[in-house]
Amino acid sequence: MFSLSVVDHLRLDFRLVVQNYTAHARAAERLSVTAFKIKIAIVAFLALATGSIMLSLVRPGREYQVAAAVVAALALAIQVGAIAFGAEARVHFHRLFAQRLWLMCERYRSLLTEIQDSLVDNAAILHRRDVLTRQVHAIYEQGFPVDQRAYEGMRQLSLEDTGDPITDAQIDRLIPVARRAG
Repeated sequence: MFSLSVVDHLRLDFRLVVQNYTAHARAAERLSVTAFKIKIAIVAFLALATGSIMLSLVRPGREYQVAAAVVAALALAIQVGAIAFGAEARVHFHRLFAQRLWLMCERYRSLLTEIQDSLVDNAAILHRRDVLTRQVHAIYEQGFPVDQRAYEGMRQLSLEDTGDPITDAQIDRLIPVARRAG
């Protein structure tokens, strides 16, 4: 027979919030590195184009003008690709979601710790659980307009890169005083 206590339910919800926070934080980090590399590539090509233009002024020759036009076109193509990919917007949304989810992690951790220390009664536990659930759902209702499919994939990743679900031991490290009920 399946049995799930309120504390177990809170721990499961907390586990999912931690998992989603971690996925969004990692995605933001990874995408920010990509966005930075794209910016460096654009600046490098623009510097090469500027150098070719300067050379064409000092040493008149069509080859420098052609080189400047080709390199500037490459810089433009990279910029257009970066805008189409939306790296900056993706970084922003992943960071925003991670920040909001971190606040939710803190709220769950606080409630689980207060439960462990017997500071809240059953009615308050149920009320706060419901409030936390609504707050988490409100975060996701705002959507992830830039790349919904990638967002869903990141949201469902686990804390570890192994693909295994988050364990009770990992949750216990986040809330050292909390113990599994039952």
